[in-house]
Amino acid sequence: MDRPQIWLDFAPELHLFVSGPRRAGRSALRTDGTSTLGHVVESLGVPLTEVGTLLVDGRPVPGSHVPVDEEHVTVRAVDRPQPSPAPPRFLLDVHLGTLTRRLRLLGVDAAYENPDIGDAALAARSAAEQRVLLSRDRGLLRRRELWAGAYVYSHRPNEQLRDVLSRFAPPLVPWSRCTTCNGTLREVDKTSVREQLRDGTERSYDVFAQCVDCGQAYWRGAHHARLDAIVTDALREFGTPAGG
Repeated sequence: MDRPQIWLDFAPELHLFVSGPRRAGRSALRTDGTSTLGHVVESLGVPLTEVGTLLVDGRPVPGSHVPVDEEHVTVRAVDRPQPSPAPPRFLLDVHLGTLTRRLRLLGVDAAYENPDIGDAALAARSAAEQRVLLSRDRGLLRRRELWAGAYVYSHRPNEQLRDVLSRFAPPLVPWSRCTTCNGTLREVDKTSVREQLRDGTERSYDVFAQCVDCGQAYWRGAHHARLDAIVTDALREFGTPAGG
Protein backbone atom coordinates (compact mmCIF):
# COMPACT_ATOMS: atom_id res chain seq x y z
CA MET A 1 0.00 0.00 0.00
CA ASP A 2 1.38 3.40 -0.97
CA ARG A 3 2.17 5.83 1.77
CA PRO A 4 -0.30 8.75 2.04
CA GLN A 5 0.63 11.91 0.17
CA ILE A 6 -0.31 15.24 1.72
CA TRP A 7 0.11 18.80 0.53
CA LEU A 8 1.74 21.36 2.81
CA ASP A 9 1.67 25.15 2.76
CA PHE A 10 3.73 27.04 5.38
CA ALA A 11 3.11 30.62 6.48
CA PRO A 12 5.84 33.04 5.31
CA GLU A 13 6.94 33.57 8.93
CA LEU A 14 7.89 29.88 9.08
CA HIS A 15 9.95 29.78 5.89
CA LEU A 16 13.06 30.31 7.98
CA PHE A 17 12.72 26.78 9.31
CA VAL A 18 11.90 24.79 6.17
CA SER A 19 13.95 23.83 3.13
CA GLY A 20 13.93 26.02 0.02
CA PRO A 21 11.44 24.01 -2.06
CA ARG A 22 8.83 24.24 0.71
CA ARG A 23 9.03 28.04 0.77
CA ALA A 24 7.58 28.40 -2.72
CA GLY A 25 4.04 27.41 -1.80
CA ARG A 26 2.14 24.15 -1.57
CA SER A 27 4.43 21.12 -1.72
CA ALA A 28 3.86 17.37 -1.59
CA LEU A 29 5.04 15.04 1.16
CA ARG A 30 4.73 11.30 1.64
CA THR A 31 3.97 10.39 5.27
CA ASP A 32 4.15 7.03 7.03
CA GLY A 33 0.40 6.98 7.71
CA THR A 34 0.82 6.81 11.50
CA SER A 35 2.70 9.97 12.54
CA THR A 36 0.70 12.91 13.86
CA LEU A 37 0.60 16.17 11.97
CA GLY A 38 2.54 17.83 14.78
CA HIS A 39 5.32 15.29 14.39
CA VAL A 40 5.33 15.73 10.60
CA VAL A 41 5.65 19.51 10.87
CA GLU A 42 8.37 19.27 13.48
CA SER A 43 10.30 16.70 11.42
CA LEU A 44 10.49 19.28 8.63
CA GLY A 45 12.35 21.67 10.94
CA VAL A 46 9.59 23.84 12.42
CA PRO A 47 9.54 24.00 16.24
CA LEU A 48 5.98 23.51 17.46
CA THR A 49 6.45 26.56 19.67
CA GLU A 50 6.24 28.61 16.44
CA VAL A 51 3.15 26.92 15.02
CA GLY A 52 -0.26 28.52 15.37
CA THR A 53 -3.39 27.07 13.80
CA LEU A 54 -3.15 23.89 11.72
CA LEU A 55 -5.72 23.68 8.95
CA VAL A 56 -6.62 20.52 7.06
CA ASP A 57 -8.74 21.20 3.99
CA GLY A 58 -9.62 24.53 5.57
CA ARG A 59 -10.72 23.25 8.99
CA PRO A 60 -8.70 23.58 12.22
CA VAL A 61 -7.23 20.36 13.60
CA PRO A 62 -5.06 19.56 16.65
CA GLY A 63 -1.43 18.54 16.33
CA SER A 64 -2.52 14.99 17.19
CA HIS A 65 -4.36 14.68 13.87
CA VAL A 66 -3.00 11.86 11.68
CA PRO A 67 -2.96 13.01 8.05
CA VAL A 68 -4.53 10.85 5.35
CA ASP A 69 -4.01 10.74 1.61
CA GLU A 70 -4.49 13.96 -0.36
CA GLU A 71 -5.21 16.20 2.59
CA HIS A 72 -4.20 19.83 2.14
CA VAL A 73 -2.46 21.21 5.20
CA THR A 74 -1.90 24.88 6.01
CA VAL A 75 0.57 25.62 8.79
CA ARG A 76 0.08 29.07 10.28
CA ALA A 77 2.46 30.97 12.54
CA VAL A 78 1.55 31.88 16.12
CA ASP A 79 -0.72 34.86 16.58
CA ARG A 80 0.77 38.14 17.71
CA PRO A 81 0.16 38.98 20.44
CA GLN A 82 0.10 35.37 21.58
CA PRO A 83 -2.73 34.73 24.06
CA SER A 84 -1.58 34.14 27.61
CA PRO A 85 -3.67 33.49 30.75
CA ALA A 86 -1.33 35.60 32.90
CA PRO A 87 1.56 38.03 32.47
CA PRO A 88 4.32 35.89 30.97
CA ARG A 89 7.54 35.15 32.80
CA PHE A 90 10.62 34.26 30.80
CA LEU A 91 13.75 32.13 30.99
CA LEU A 92 16.54 32.99 28.56
CA ASP A 93 19.45 30.82 27.48
CA VAL A 94 23.10 31.76 27.82
CA HIS A 95 23.27 33.46 24.41
CA LEU A 96 20.64 36.11 25.17
CA GLY A 97 22.28 38.14 27.93
CA THR A 98 21.67 41.55 26.35
CA LEU A 99 18.01 40.77 25.71
CA THR A 100 17.68 39.62 29.31
CA ARG A 101 19.00 42.93 30.65
CA ARG A 102 16.69 44.94 28.37
CA LEU A 103 13.62 42.99 29.42
CA ARG A 104 14.52 43.54 33.07
CA LEU A 105 15.06 47.24 32.36
CA LEU A 106 11.40 47.33 31.27
CA GLY A 107 10.29 45.50 34.41
CA VAL A 108 9.67 42.15 32.70
CA ASP A 109 10.38 39.03 34.78
CA ALA A 110 13.33 37.51 32.90
CA ALA A 111 15.42 34.75 34.46
CA TYR A 112 18.77 33.88 32.90
CA GLU A 113 21.21 31.02 33.13
CA ASN A 114 24.92 31.82 32.93
CA PRO A 115 27.02 29.74 32.68
CA ASP A 116 25.11 27.40 30.42
CA ILE A 117 23.49 24.66 32.51
CA GLY A 118 22.57 22.49 29.53
CA ASP A 119 19.41 21.95 27.54
CA ALA A 120 17.82 19.40 29.86
CA ALA A 121 18.20 21.62 32.93
CA LEU A 122 16.90 24.68 31.08
CA ALA A 123 13.81 22.82 29.92
CA ALA A 124 13.28 21.42 33.42
CA ARG A 125 13.48 24.89 34.95
CA SER A 126 11.01 26.20 32.37
CA ALA A 127 8.57 23.49 33.46
CA ALA A 128 9.20 23.85 37.21
CA GLU A 129 8.75 27.63 37.20
CA GLN A 130 6.26 27.84 34.30
CA ARG A 131 8.47 30.20 32.34
CA VAL A 132 8.52 30.72 28.58
CA LEU A 133 11.96 29.66 27.39
CA LEU A 134 13.40 32.11 24.86
CA SER A 135 16.13 30.73 22.62
CA ARG A 136 17.64 30.72 19.14
CA ASP A 137 18.38 27.00 19.54
CA ARG A 138 15.74 25.06 17.61
CA GLY A 139 16.77 21.76 19.19
CA LEU A 140 16.23 23.15 22.67
CA LEU A 141 12.71 24.26 21.74
CA ARG A 142 11.86 20.70 20.68
CA ARG A 143 12.47 19.17 24.14
CA ARG A 144 9.36 17.44 25.43
CA GLU A 145 9.77 18.55 29.05
CA LEU A 146 9.60 22.22 28.05
CA TRP A 147 6.65 24.09 29.58
CA ALA A 148 6.52 26.74 26.83
CA GLY A 149 9.01 28.29 24.48
CA ALA A 150 9.60 30.78 21.71
CA TYR A 151 12.22 31.17 19.03
CA VAL A 152 14.03 34.54 19.01
CA TYR A 153 14.20 35.39 15.33
CA SER A 154 17.02 37.96 15.21
CA HIS A 155 20.58 38.10 16.51
CA ARG A 156 20.33 41.90 16.99
CA PRO A 157 19.26 42.97 20.52
CA ASN A 158 16.99 45.81 19.32
CA GLU A 159 15.09 43.47 17.03
CA GLN A 160 15.05 40.70 19.63
CA LEU A 161 13.35 43.03 22.12
CA ARG A 162 10.71 44.10 19.59
CA ASP A 163 10.13 40.46 18.68
CA VAL A 164 9.43 39.41 22.28
CA LEU A 165 7.34 42.47 23.15
CA SER A 166 5.19 42.19 20.02
CA ARG A 167 4.62 38.47 20.55
CA PHE A 168 3.85 38.35 24.27
CA ALA A 169 2.79 41.93 25.12
CA PRO A 170 4.06 41.72 28.73
CA PRO A 171 3.14 44.56 31.11
CA LEU A 172 5.94 47.13 31.18
CA VAL A 173 7.08 48.58 34.49
CA PRO A 174 10.36 50.35 33.62
CA TRP A 175 13.08 50.82 36.25
CA SER A 176 11.46 48.32 38.64
CA ARG A 177 13.83 45.33 38.28
CA CYS A 178 17.50 44.71 38.85
CA THR A 179 19.20 44.21 35.50
CA THR A 180 21.83 42.09 37.23
CA CYS A 181 19.73 39.48 39.06
CA ASN A 182 16.06 40.14 38.13
CA GLY A 183 15.14 41.14 41.69
CA THR A 184 12.83 44.06 42.46
CA LEU A 185 14.08 47.57 43.15
CA ARG A 186 13.10 49.93 45.97
CA GLU A 187 13.95 53.55 46.53
CA VAL A 188 16.59 54.13 49.19
CA ASP A 189 18.44 57.08 50.63
CA LYS A 190 22.05 57.80 49.78
CA THR A 191 23.43 56.71 53.11
CA SER A 192 22.22 53.13 52.73
CA VAL A 193 24.22 52.60 49.52
CA ARG A 194 27.17 54.89 50.27
CA GLU A 195 29.67 52.02 50.32
CA GLN A 196 28.91 51.34 46.62
CA LEU A 197 29.45 54.95 45.52
CA ARG A 198 32.54 56.72 44.33
CA ASP A 199 33.15 60.26 45.56
CA GLY A 200 31.92 61.84 42.32
CA THR A 201 28.75 59.79 42.31
CA GLU A 202 27.97 60.63 45.92
CA ARG A 203 28.37 64.35 45.22
CA SER A 204 26.44 64.38 41.92
CA TYR A 205 23.35 62.24 42.58
CA ASP A 206 20.64 62.19 45.23
CA VAL A 207 18.08 59.65 43.95
CA PHE A 208 18.95 55.98 44.39
CA ALA A 209 17.33 52.56 44.21
CA GLN A 210 18.56 49.22 45.47
CA CYS A 211 17.78 45.61 44.60
CA VAL A 212 16.05 43.86 47.47
CA ASP A 213 17.70 40.56 46.49
CA CYS A 214 21.34 41.23 45.60
CA GLY A 215 21.77 44.75 47.07
CA GLN A 216 22.97 46.34 43.80
CA ALA A 217 22.58 50.13 43.90
CA TYR A 218 21.20 52.14 40.96
CA TRP A 219 21.19 55.83 40.04
CA ARG A 220 20.78 57.91 36.90
CA GLY A 221 24.42 57.93 35.86
CA ALA A 222 26.33 58.31 32.64
CA HIS A 223 24.49 55.51 30.82
CA HIS A 224 21.02 56.68 31.78
CA ALA A 225 20.32 58.53 28.51
CA ARG A 226 20.99 55.39 26.45
CA LEU A 227 18.84 53.24 28.72
CA ASP A 228 16.09 55.84 28.81
CA ALA A 229 15.98 55.79 24.99
CA ILE A 230 15.37 52.01 25.08
CA VAL A 231 12.54 52.50 27.58
CA THR A 232 11.00 55.41 25.65
CA ASP A 233 11.04 53.51 22.35
CA ALA A 234 9.47 50.43 23.94
CA LEU A 235 6.69 52.43 25.57
CA ARG A 236 6.02 54.35 22.38
CA GLU A 237 5.56 51.18 20.34
CA PHE A 238 4.12 48.75 22.87
CA GLY A 239 2.02 50.86 25.20
CA THR A 240 2.07 52.76 28.43
CA PRO A 241 3.59 51.31 31.60
CA ALA A 242 1.51 48.83 33.60
CA GLY A 243 -0.77 50.77 35.90
CA GLY A 244 -0.19 53.94 33.84
